[in-house]
Amino acid sequence: MDNVPTSSKDTDMQDSLAGSATPADLHIQSRNRHFSGAPIENRWWVGGDPYATAFFNALSATFPLAETFFISTVKQFRDGTPEKLQREIRAFIQQEMVHSREHLIFNRHLEEFNYDMTPLNQSVKRVLGRIKAMEPIHQLAGTVCMEHLTAVIAAEIISNPKHFANADEDQKNLWLWHASEEIEHKGVTYDAWLHATRDWSRWRRWKVKSLFMARISIGFTKNRSKGVLELLRQDGITGPRAWFGLIRYALFSPAPFGRTLKPWFQFFLPGFHPWNIDDRHLIQLAESEYEAAILEQSEEEPTVAELAERLKKIDLPKVA
Repeated sequence: MDNVPTSSKDTDMQDSLAGSATPADLHIQSRNRHFSGAPIENRWWVGGDPYATAFFNALSATFPLAETFFISTVKQFRDGTPEKLQREIRAFIQQEMVHSREHLIFNRHLEEFNYDMTPLNQSVKRVLGRIKAMEPIHQLAGTVCMEHLTAVIAAEIISNPKHFANADEDQKNLWLWHASEEIEHKGVTYDAWLHATRDWSRWRRWKVKSLFMARISIGFTKNRSKGVLELLRQDGITGPRAWFGLIRYALFSPAPFGRTLKPWFQFFLPGFHPWNIDDRHLIQLAESEYEAAILEQSEEEPTVAELAERLKKIDLPKVA
């Protein structure tokens, strides 16, 4: 059989993603789930634990604005990427839009418990405002770092059943679904970064992304801790009790920060790529849990189906 010549354009496209470990058979899909319509029944919806609840509530406060920023950033680098990456970017955008919508609704439900989310929202706006003022390639570097933080927390949430062992079912399903999609698209912004910096030396690429990760990780830890403490204050938990409770939860049990230190550190290693660890089995695990719960609810509580129909009226904008 004659060899089929490869065009220089095709070769350049392949070279632009040198170092990518994204599985060739990975299919990123937008599921457009509706989880947040049902009101939150319990103020401390994570098994009556104020610290766990405050942790996830504070994290949720970041998503509507942050994920909108991720979308606008990656769009700037979509043109000229390989066709497969363009499809993945499109699916990434669709997933992130649904995440923003669902967490916006979730956050509004928190306000029904008289939580004032304003301080947390303002903190997110300040951080994103500083990143938006940077040149586009640095915006992408920041997005890559925040996506990695989100992905390692997502993997921890699914793999460690302690996080939602006694959580309210509706909220548990929301977080499992969100976490599964964060894992599914965890390599998209990194591949966009590889393409955008294809003319950089390895040293320059590593230096920039590492400096951004160090800076963003410090800010993420500080600001999320402040957010948790603010929500605990609104629950009447302050002082040493709040601090010790937060430290115990975050670092010791179930330790969402403590158990993610190793995958976080791997970001700094030579040859890093999010898909060096293929954890697609976690996507299947999460899907099996929340889809089974939804099926059971729809059979036992017809009003849930009615609510889902009302939620479908919240249409997603078309992706450009």
